[in-house]
Amino acid sequence: MASSPAASATAAPFDAAAAGYDASFSERQLGRWLRGIVWQQLERAFAPGQHILELGCGSGDDAIWLAQHGLTVTATDASSAMLEQTRRKVDAAGVGDAVRVARVDLGTWGGTSPQPLSAPERGFGAIETSPSPARRGVGVRSLPAILATPYDGVLANFGPINCVEDRRAVAERLATVVRPGGRVVLGVMGPLCPWEWGWFLLHGQPRNAARRWRSGVTARVPGGGALRVWYPSARRLEREFAPHFRRLELSGVGLLLPPSELGGLVERAPRFFGKLAALDRRCAGWLPWRVFNDNYLLTLVRR
Repeated sequence: MASSPAASATAAPFDAAAAGYDASFSERQLGRWLRGIVWQQLERAFAPGQHILELGCGSGDDAIWLAQHGLTVTATDASSAMLEQTRRKVDAAGVGDAVRVARVDLGTWGGTSPQPLSAPERGFGAIETSPSPARRGVGVRSLPAILATPYDGVLANFGPINCVEDRRAVAERLATVVRPGGRVVLGVMGPLCPWEWGWFLLHGQPRNAARRWRSGVTARVPGGGALRVWYPSARRLEREFAPHFRRLELSGVGLLLPPSELGGLVERAPRFFGKLAALDRRCAGWLPWRVFNDNYLLTLVRR
């Protein structure tokens, strides 16, 4: 399928990484622990019966978890390969009636109004009303049609926002589709990660230790290619969303646990890191967890 250059720049690294993504993160012990911390927060943010828009759904673990807890999900991603993984896993989990899949690339949102799209090749793809292996009920919907749906909440977990330079444009668009009082939960890679500082300094790489402090740096997706990313602080992100949303809650995801690229360390000492995981989960909303972490979880409410 052809796509716009902007869409390809965001999607290509994740297309390449999709086949091995679960093995490198979701199925590893570290990935399960980190998702557990996030799901603990989602239990408070969302309620059964709500319709959630997920941005950057990856291979679908969060969408499946939400569906299993009584929510309806429109799961979107820039990567067609990731969406194929999501479709297969949704079917295997038996929640196909609760999860729709759509191709949406946050990197193309920019600051302009969405234009009508006549076909998925224009950079935003189809939405499946029934993501079954036989592709029953498939229909094409444009981005404006997807964004015309009123949602009770939004989830963007483990870094989709980090792939966007103009986050104010994202906030403006979400403000048009989230109901007043709806929650927006953003899982973001923050600028202050002590694990990275220590690891890179120990290995004589001071520039890498400070990489999250720079703007628009090039990062590599494990198993995929490279793309530009940004590491906004929670305070900055709150300001960017402030015209339409206010902060409700802030928690850290992984102060004591290492970043996902160091997941092999966990497997060498599972009992030790298991104790750290329990502490991370219990103290996620405390200081210094809210400031120093691999990821933070910012929960906003629509004004």
